Amino acid sequence: MSTPTPGGQPELTGQVMFYKRPEPLSLERHRDLGVKQIAAPFSFLKTAHAVPITVSEFGVAATCFPIIFVGPEKTPVAVMGVRQNENEYVDNAGQPDPDAYLPAFARRYPFVFAADPKSDRLLLCVDTQADMVSNAPDVKFFDGEEASKFTQDAIEFCKEFERQRRATVEFVEMIEKASLFEQKSVAFTPRDASGNPGATQKIADYWAISEDGLNALPDNKFQEIRNTGALAAVYAHMVSLMNWQRVIQRTLRRLAAQPGA
Repeated sequence: MSTPTPGGQPELTGQVMFYKRPEPLSLERHRDLGVKQIAAPFSFLKTAHAVPITVSEFGVAATCFPIIFVGPEKTPVAVMGVRQNENEYVDNAGQPDPDAYLPAFARRYPFVFAADPKSDRLLLCVDTQADMVSNAPDVKFFDGEEASKFTQDAIEFCKEFERQRRATVEFVEMIEKASLFEQKSVAFTPRDASGNPGATQKIADYWAISEDGLNALPDNKFQEIRNTGALAAVYAHMVSLMNWQRVIQRTLRRLAAQPGA
């Protein structure tokens, strides 16, 4: 992992959700940049209906959202809305619900680690197009020739996030190896003002950890999972699926409040 350094910029590859123009942070290019206070620093979440989380977050995230696994890599995400581009936990002013958990994936913004394809390093990058990044900052990225304390704290946060991200990959691989993933779907049946049901609407297809599969594991296989300390996360995920109705109801209340609903 690399701290900000002067000199040439390596070529980076890949895209990360929310980030418009991440650049390796350097004294040469970003000496005068920093962050300023803005009214809604997490407004970028407004169009995110699902946000990646790490396995260490399952316990607290499960109190607010369904936790599901998506895509070929079975990435765990916190479901924050039931429709594309709609987040039911961020209001129209871009303010997150103060009673809901805010995933670390969002809290690290505008910083992120990126891989340099020309080396085996991870470089600290900053989204130079983030609303809070400014050349007239309240807090600068650099203090003289060195990274400021603010930047050093950001580095440590991103390092911990990267550790937890790798632990999450290992968790998913373990569950996959034990053949515990099963495909699930969630649907919703709307009702009119008289209570008559309408057409059922599918909300999502996803991967979940099978409770029946877990209970059917041979004792030695179950003990292997328990010994890793992963059972708490497994059960948190299972309990979190009860939050589907919570997210659906948030959507219905918002839509009902709209003119012409």
